[in-house]
Formats: sequence, structure tokens, C-alpha cells
Amino acid sequence: MCLSIPAKVISIDGDKAVVSVGGTKYEASLQLLDDVKVDDYILLHTGFAIQKISEEEALETLKTFEEFDALNDEIKPELDNF
Repeated sequence: MCLSIPAKVISIDGDKAVVSVGGTKYEASLQLLDDVKVDDYILLHTGFAIQKISEEEALETLKTFEEFDALNDEIKPELDNF
């Protein structure tokens, strides 16, 4: 199983892009995709853009990640007692 995260394309220089995930910027290779533009959303995996996705799908996925993070914060004190 692989994990990829939604990222918004901020800038493009050749086959490299700067993408943003939650305000943090990363460099992504665009070698695996065609027709990526600034403001597109991509799935980022180990430094590679592996798929274009809609803004709606990206935001929904990021919302789910935030919900998991909040749940983890809630159960962490319980786990510390073991």
C-alpha cells in the first residue's frame, strides 16, 4: 500500500513543481504526468506527482486527514496510560 497526499501546484519549472500541503511547500517531479498547471491539485507520493485530482477531492481528503489528527489527539491520553 502506498500513501499519497493531495497538494496544490504553486509553481512549475520544466518537469519540477513547487506544491503546497497545508501551507508547507515541497518540490515535486512532474515526470509521470502530462498537462499539469499552476493551481491544479495532484497526489504527491515520495516526491512525485502521480495523479491529477479535482479541488473538491483534494479538499475532502485533507479534511479527512484533519479529522484523523483530531481523533488521534483525543485518544492519545488514553494510550499513554497503557
